[in-house]
Amino acid sequence: MAGDLQLICSDCGREFTFTSQDQAFFRERGYSAPKRCKPCRSAKKNEQGGGGGGGGYRAQAQGTSVICSGCGQQTTVPFEPRGDRPVYCRDCYQAQKGGAGGGGGGGRGGRGRY
Repeated sequence: MAGDLQLICSDCGREFTFTSQDQAFFRERGYSAPKRCKPCRSAKKNEQGGGGGGGGYRAQAQGTSVICSGCGQQTTVPFEPRGDRPVYCRDCYQAQKGGAGGGGGGGRGGRGRY
């Protein structure tokens, strides 16, 4: 196993240690090596409104505010829409995706423009 690595934080420019234990943790989960030291990562999480701890719905931490193509409600999506495709809220997306197979009565019409 490799030893500790010294990395340079992309935000503050300070050197920080990427321990062999952290390397193993990142490798097991398929993560890339960190670009920021722990204080800068924490500051970035706080800036984005994320609390860390994992498991939360990603759109809460980052997202783009859009109007749903299905129901017209304002919603947040975890990506930047391209403009050439419809964008749906969670309920309408589930109705579009579930279509014939599973009780999605909610949306408008059920016919998507995919």
